[in-house]
Amino acid sequence: MKTPPLLRLTFILFLIILLFTCSWYSLNLPVFSDPPKSITSWLGNSKSRVCAHLGSVLETGIHKPRDHMEDVPHHPLDPLTMQEIYKARTILSTYPPLLPSFPAIHSLSLEEPHKDLVLKWKEGDPLPPRKALVIALLNGQSHVLSVDLDSGLVTSNKINHGSGYPMLTMNDISVAIQVALSHKELNKSTIKRGISLSDLTCITPSAGWFGPNEEGRRIIKVQCFSNQGTPNFYMRPLEGLTMTVDIDKKEVVKFTDTGGGIPVPKGTDTDYRFKAQKEPPKMKPINPISIEQPLGPSFTVEDGHIVKWANWEFHLKADQRAGIVISRAMVSDSETGVPRSVMYKGFSSELFVPYMDPDENWYFKSYMDAGEFGMGVTALSLVPLNDCPRHSYYMDGIFVSWDGKPYVQPSIICVFERYAGDSSWRHSEIPVNGFNIREARPKVSLVARMAASVGNYDYIFDWEFQTDGLIHVAVSLSGMLMVKGTPHQTADQIPNQEAASGPLISENLIGVVHDHFITFHLDMDIDDTNNTFVKVNLVKEETLPGQSPRISYLKAKRNTAKTEDDARIKLKLYEPSEFHVINPSRRSRLGNPAGYKIVPGGNAASLLDHLDPPQLRSAFTNNQIWVTPYNRNEQWAGGLFTYQSKGDDTLAAWSKRGLAFMASRNRAIENKDIVLWYTLGFHHIPCQEDFPIMPTVSSSFELKPVNFFESNPILKAAPMFEKDLPVCRPATSS
Repeated sequence: MKTPPLLRLTFILFLIILLFTCSWYSLNLPVFSDPPKSITSWLGNSKSRVCAHLGSVLETGIHKPRDHMEDVPHHPLDPLTMQEIYKARTILSTYPPLLPSFPAIHSLSLEEPHKDLVLKWKEGDPLPPRKALVIALLNGQSHVLSVDLDSGLVTSNKINHGSGYPMLTMNDISVAIQVALSHKELNKSTIKRGISLSDLTCITPSAGWFGPNEEGRRIIKVQCFSNQGTPNFYMRPLEGLTMTVDIDKKEVVKFTDTGGGIPVPKGTDTDYRFKAQKEPPKMKPINPISIEQPLGPSFTVEDGHIVKWANWEFHLKADQRAGIVISRAMVSDSETGVPRSVMYKGFSSELFVPYMDPDENWYFKSYMDAGEFGMGVTALSLVPLNDCPRHSYYMDGIFVSWDGKPYVQPSIICVFERYAGDSSWRHSEIPVNGFNIREARPKVSLVARMAASVGNYDYIFDWEFQTDGLIHVAVSLSGMLMVKGTPHQTADQIPNQEAASGPLISENLIGVVHDHFITFHLDMDIDDTNNTFVKVNLVKEETLPGQSPRISYLKAKRNTAKTEDDARIKLKLYEPSEFHVINPSRRSRLGNPAGYKIVPGGNAASLLDHLDPPQLRSAFTNNQIWVTPYNRNEQWAGGLFTYQSKGDDTLAAWSKRGLAFMASRNRAIENKDIVLWYTLGFHHIPCQEDFPIMPTVSSSFELKPVNFFESNPILKAAPMFEKDLPVCRPATSS
């Protein structure tokens, strides 16, 4: 049936009016562009997924990556360009100690210049010598090489003689999966469960470290799931089936199948994709919502990495291991406008995720995600309008594959302004005293965000900068649970529920209790590098008889940390303290030292025995706060070589006294260049609402100025008025 001309004309006029009415909205949503299949074939992994047959990308458009081949560095901390990576590869390919074969490249990134050189550098100065830091594996030996890109020479080659191996590569994952899929016992076990090999998706949990029997070889676990009828294969485990693979020998060294009698859970209602939802949610619909910026965003990104917004300036980049890295964060003085140093470098140094099940197929699940798999390499493109709002700036990552060649990981960081209706300050006066005052200022902030999909879990990292000088750092968790198959369909069928490793979250599925710990490296430089850590304790004082109607009150007592021992902090609710990093040489007009304090949010502590192998490896979680003297070789809380490490090169080993393999150090930290380490934690007892995909949960901490400014730095901020904010309005009905 043909559409009447009048109806067609009316429809066209409606579209034209709609477009003009909302003309200030950006309608040029770019198209998707994915990295090469050789990369995406393992980017679903970390606890890596392979052989997934069902895929879907939410079609909202995505920032199209530009051609990075012509990039040049502009700042000493800019990541290596593609040309520099190719040059480093060429230099390595002719380096005699690595010949005749080319080694597997596990990391190839900028070897950052010495800190004093970066601090002295000014825009327009020549860049310090550009160097590549390379971690390579050859004939079972881990090499740490320094490659001078200017001279074309390898200037250092150190072989790791401690425990541990480099971060896994795509090739390691692929080898392990192929070896497992070729193992004849796997075929028998899947057929016994009524599953076809073509319907398998396998992941590679890291092996951890559990004694000398596992040393001297790189091993990895392989476990499999059924993806039949669902892309959410995590909810369909082949419980009890685990293979241990020797990565270098390419052989299965142990095969375990204890899952007899445990059915493969059904895939019903496990598909979380939008297109798979047959009915809308049972709630009133939410109308579309978006932040309005009629004049465009207020921030700029210069030379690809320098972010400038309001009174903030910082360097932003993506790192293959750490993910998002903030460097040279400076805030303008509220009196003079001169930029002042706050933080030299901040990033998530390590993640520790232990599962609480001693079962043969579960005990080893104690992931150290950054050092074993990498947070940057597992960060996929952010979804516009859902991960990041309109007017966001997207940043690509330039990473290196196992063969030493660079590739682009598009749109893994976004930068945007946030306004959620909050106030940055306000006050009203009841007009009893003759003052009729209503004053408020909107709270607008700048967010730099990255989301890493480390296997089943998604980690969202936000660095949020406020005009009052505060930095809010948040970690949000979503994704899928790591579940355990069970023969039980209801809780009352479980004979001893307290003996289970977690609650029943769906038929035949137990959500195993687990923790998440994220340790941040925060190189604070408050107005220079000479800083001091001060613990300000709130102490109860009692009044003297007859002194006051009050019996007790609180006093703040300052304690300066002289050495590392003084700065190891376990947070205690009933022994409250503030934790300041100050510059004793920089004083306010009142004589107070300029500083910042770390303000913990919700947190959790590891309850594992300190001699439990996973806790030995992650002893950096024994305290929530550590302070160490700056050392450019001490950046990774879990050690440079984390995979299968046994804890001999961690934050705790650098700092802690009384370890059998290290004499007491207890280094001086007063009025020194110091690094603050903070661990943010979650305990997770799963529940039914976490199935089939978890609603996002968050925790955070703040870096807040304390006597850094002479007064409220945003006192003079302007309020918003209706005339400043033209909006799209729905047409009124006649």
